[in-house]
Amino acid sequence: MEYILIGIKNALELILTMDQEVMQIAVLSITTSLISSLIASIIGIPIGFLIGHYDFKGKRIIITILNTLLSLPTVVIGILLFAFVSRRGPLGDLELLFTSKGIIIGQIILALPIIATLTLNTVKDSESQVVVTALSLGASQQQAVLMLLKEIKFGVLGAVITGFGRVIGEVGVSMMIGGNIKRVTRTLTTAIALETSKGEFGFGIALGIILMSISLIINFVLHHFQAGGA
Repeated sequence: MEYILIGIKNALELILTMDQEVMQIAVLSITTSLISSLIASIIGIPIGFLIGHYDFKGKRIIITILNTLLSLPTVVIGILLFAFVSRRGPLGDLELLFTSKGIIIGQIILALPIIATLTLNTVKDSESQVVVTALSLGASQQQAVLMLLKEIKFGVLGAVITGFGRVIGEVGVSMMIGGNIKRVTRTLTTAIALETSKGEFGFGIALGIILMSISLIINFVLHHFQAGGA
């Protein structure tokens, strides 16, 4: 029990003194997660909206694939991406292995199905009420779609925040593609795993507190917007 208290004490000292290495790891994690979530949102939100709003051949198959990707372990994504970006892989010439760019690509693959699926579900939940009601009141198809977009904005924002929360807490992709290189690709999760295995509980707990704080802020923001949309 004593070593835990000492670890917490050391962790608080590292955070309060804004230890350079701790801050560098936190900034890298937040930056890569923000970029990957933004790119995944730009791609995933239109995909989710189109699948949810329109009926077309093969729609069920695409939804099944998206749902399957939701449960895909991050380490599996890491292995598949590693095969492509390693020196012998088809994308080896791009030199993405053990770089933050490689981590971002892996996180995009992880966040994309989450954001697309949650957007899709949001559209489906609101479609029957908003679009049908708007059309019955004399609105044009374009006006009905605009009303639908306005109605689902909080749900879409929730999808984006959920995607960000997923990627900032992942470890498989960051470990396999980033390589956990100090001051280059070391993220909060990979650093926690490394420092804990070395017995550096204070450092690991400090990073864990930062990660938990980010998750807490994400949940507060999510609940705030969900309450605003209710």
